[in-house]
Amino acid sequence: MAEIVLNVEVREQTGTGGARVVRRSGLVPGVLYGGDKDPVAIAVKANEFRKALYTGKLLGHLVTLKYGDESQPVIAKAVDMHPVTDTPIHFDLYRVDAHQQIKINVLVHFSHQEECPGLKRGGTLNVALHDVQVSTPADQIPEDIIVDLTGLDIGSTIRISDLKLPASAKAVLDGDTVVASIAGAMAEQAEDEASAAEGGEDAAAPAAEAKEGGEE
Repeated sequence: MAEIVLNVEVREQTGTGGARVVRRSGLVPGVLYGGDKDPVAIAVKANEFRKALYTGKLLGHLVTLKYGDESQPVIAKAVDMHPVTDTPIHFDLYRVDAHQQIKINVLVHFSHQEECPGLKRGGTLNVALHDVQVSTPADQIPEDIIVDLTGLDIGSTIRISDLKLPASAKAVLDGDTVVASIAGAMAEQAEDEASAAEGGEDAAAPAAEAKEGGEE
């Protein structure tokens, strides 16, 4: 993955009014947190920030912050988007050491759905967790977590313990936590319910006959 570099400048305007001034000047305001230093109000050119954001590799990844000749590794943990224009309006960065052990959420993707017998039969993939928190060195954050659905049938359950993580990463949640499951098709569920109902009626009939016989 190509390294993402954010060239920042320190901003003096803070608060809601200051953020508006920064945006009008073509910048996206943000705040740098973490470490043993105070928070710093910063800003990045809007076009550069959008370019980094739309790579899909900004949030939850180690990136390089540059301020003049200085640079340091940071993690982008939050980006606020405008509710109408869907453009970035604020961001939060956190200082980290490149080899520091951190906890971070990693997206889960499901592959080979076309090779999943359960889905071919009309089953549904029910996703309980769209991302999973892992403990990992900051410079070894997994790009994503891939779940291979090949061969899984209706009734299959994928748990945290089934995930294939890099050796450097460890899931924070308990291994029995459900990530996803393949549920039966509605038609099959309806047939099962109908069969169960018929079975109940068949069992009730002899009981009723026996009761009538006893009354005679």
